[in-house]
Amino acid sequence: MQARIPDDRREQARSLAQRIGAEPFHKRSWAELGFFLVGAVLAGGAVVVLVVLGIAGVALTVGFVGVLILAGGLRAARALGGWQRALAWRVLGEEIAAPEAFDPRPGFLGWLRASFADPAAWRAVGYFVIKAPLTLFGIWFALSLWIEAISGIASPFIGVTNSARFGVFGRFLTNSTRLGAGPGFATRLGVFVTGVVLLFVAPWAMRLVVNLDRGLMRLLLGPGASWSRLRSLEESRSKTLDANADTLRRIERDLHDGTQAQLVALAMRLGQAKEKLDHLAAEPDTADMTAVRLLVDEAHRGAKEAITDLRDLARGIHPPALDTGLENALATLAARSPIPTDVSVAIHTRPSSAIETISYFCAAELLANVAQHAHASRASLTCAQHGPWLRIVVRDNGRGGATLGQRSSSSSGLSGLVDRVGVVDGHISIASPPGGPTAITVDLPLHS
Repeated sequence: MQARIPDDRREQARSLAQRIGAEPFHKRSWAELGFFLVGAVLAGGAVVVLVVLGIAGVALTVGFVGVLILAGGLRAARALGGWQRALAWRVLGEEIAAPEAFDPRPGFLGWLRASFADPAAWRAVGYFVIKAPLTLFGIWFALSLWIEAISGIASPFIGVTNSARFGVFGRFLTNSTRLGAGPGFATRLGVFVTGVVLLFVAPWAMRLVVNLDRGLMRLLLGPGASWSRLRSLEESRSKTLDANADTLRRIERDLHDGTQAQLVALAMRLGQAKEKLDHLAAEPDTADMTAVRLLVDEAHRGAKEAITDLRDLARGIHPPALDTGLENALATLAARSPIPTDVSVAIHTRPSSAIETISYFCAAELLANVAQHAHASRASLTCAQHGPWLRIVVRDNGRGGATLGQRSSSSSGLSGLVDRVGVVDGHISIASPPGGPTAITVDLPLHS
């Protein structure tokens, strides 16, 4: 009985074959080859410059000139790193953030001291030191495949030679041309076929080398870890300040247009009731007494509505449920959710007030998204302490497809949670494949 290949496997195999077949003719493959060639020249020149300046600087350290040469070498390394980033952007479209700016101190000695203390310059030196053996490996492993592929395909026109070859397949190809007494038809055909095969292999070998270089550039030519973290915190702080300003403007607008208007109407009704009471004191009238009762009832109803609005506004600033702890606050959120929600809380150390507030609003936003977007019939809310971290996970059995750009009708959505969590150096992750289920995880430090 003949085995039947599933349709999805057959489609995957067909797609893979088409991709491999088109790769040598794809613009990306030639761009990576060009990047490697130009980058190899740049790396070779950078190594020569840095070695010459380093040797000259060390040899002349007995005088002040050597110190100047070494400082100049570090400044040159930073500039060469900038050229390498520009090359990656122009050829590969790889955008690598610039490192922290050079911050010279006042005076010549200050500039000299800052040059030797520049971490970006030292990272650039490290990049070119590592790039040198990576380039040699790329020439032996990847560039040789391109050369052998092109020479093999062109062999019917240029002839087969027994010249020494290099690279990962060089010895194999050299031996293949020596199978017979001379370059007969079989040998020429074998070299041509080998060249065609290598043409489809070479782009992947070059991509491996280029991807290693990409990682090296991100690690050493971009901003340092502390600088990146500082920049991320500054961006999160800026977004949070903008969000807080928007919240204050919303509260001011709600107070002015809502609660203040209700209180003004309440004062007017009470004033009318006072006038009626003064009139009744002079001339009692049953009809006027009924009108007074109506005015007092309307004033009472308006006062309760104003109190409700003020309570909602206060809850938006600081949820009163947090006064008794995060456990009770999360249980209250789950009880209010229109979707049946299971709650599990395991906290051994109470978080700081700021973390509790962020946790509450994150859980509230996630449960609101479940109710408004997920089309779920069940949800769960888990909050557990893991060492110095607090993890909040909201799951649902809905349709999935949640993204960071999703927004609810009454809140800032998941993108707003990223900014809120980033302020305290937390992070959020989403697992929401189409069709569901969805699991959104928020990790926060216990103390901000």
